[in-house]
Amino acid sequence: DLAAATIRVRQAQLLAGIADSRLSPQFSGNVSTGVNRALESGASSNRSNGVSIGASYEVDLWNRLGSQRDVARWEAQATLQDREATALALIGTTAQLYWQLGYLNQRLASSEQSIAYAQKTFDLVQAQYRAGATSGLEFAEAQQSLANQQAARTQLLQQVTEANTALALLFDGPPGQSVTNPQTLPVSTMPVIVAGLPAELLGRRPDLRAAELRVRESFTTIDATRASYYPALNLTASLGSSSAALLSVLQNPVLALGAGISLPFLQRTQMKLDIQVSESQYEEAVVTFRQTLYTALGDVDNALSAREQFARQGELLALALQAARDAERLYEVRYRAGAVPLKSWLDAQEQRRTA
Repeated sequence: DLAAATIRVRQAQLLAGIADSRLSPQFSGNVSTGVNRALESGASSNRSNGVSIGASYEVDLWNRLGSQRDVARWEAQATLQDREATALALIGTTAQLYWQLGYLNQRLASSEQSIAYAQKTFDLVQAQYRAGATSGLEFAEAQQSLANQQAARTQLLQQVTEANTALALLFDGPPGQSVTNPQTLPVSTMPVIVAGLPAELLGRRPDLRAAELRVRESFTTIDATRASYYPALNLTASLGSSSAALLSVLQNPVLALGAGISLPFLQRTQMKLDIQVSESQYEEAVVTFRQTLYTALGDVDNALSAREQFARQGELLALALQAARDAERLYEVRYRAGAVPLKSWLDAQEQRRTA
């Protein structure tokens, strides 16, 4: 996506260069040679050679060419912002996959501890079962708990493989390429956000800048469309010569100068329709900009709310985890004392793992 966006930027810049070149005189050249011969037998042939150089220049009386140049420049700048937006999205995806790997690796380490804990529980119940101190039901429950933990670990391993593959592809590498990834999530406080930040900070978003540039582009297109129906003045000049002998073709040059005025405003119906189309495109660009702005404001509002709620959620989850650990410890003590069945202890273990 980023490579394609870069190519589109280059294309827009080239089109802007073409539009800019139309404000300068245009030159052309021609070299010709030919032979004429009558169809009667014995008729002689006549050879002719010619060379000519021409130049044409449109006087930009109403700034039509200037407006078209500005339109192309706005589009080139907007396309550049599109590329920046694509790059930011790619950075976000890469960061998300990177920290997802850290989360999965952390869960893998936790699952290994859970498997070891479930194995110890199973060994205890198995010993009790062989001694006749517990029933076959509790033995099956302990075995099921251990198998569930081992199966959950295989799912985590698959998720790690998929995340590593996606990250390798983002780095333009083949699947299976070794990618450095974190083993745990960082333990740090969230950065402080200063209150009262200006809304102008949204102008740093490339998608919003691209939408704004396209509003400018569509507004300038209206001016260019209107100016295209004003009279246009074209100046032409040509210098040429012809001769039967190729070496004498430049001996008698002829200079021709000309001027022409076109009157496109006579196509009144077409003119009105073209202007209305340009105006509707401008209205569409304004609506798109407004929607992009509202989306940006919504993203900020959602992020600020999520920051606050996640902080509160983290505090509550920490309390829940501590309570689950305490409950599990008490259930273990009561199970070993024969006060509760094994199922209660296994449920407490599961609640601690999911807390």
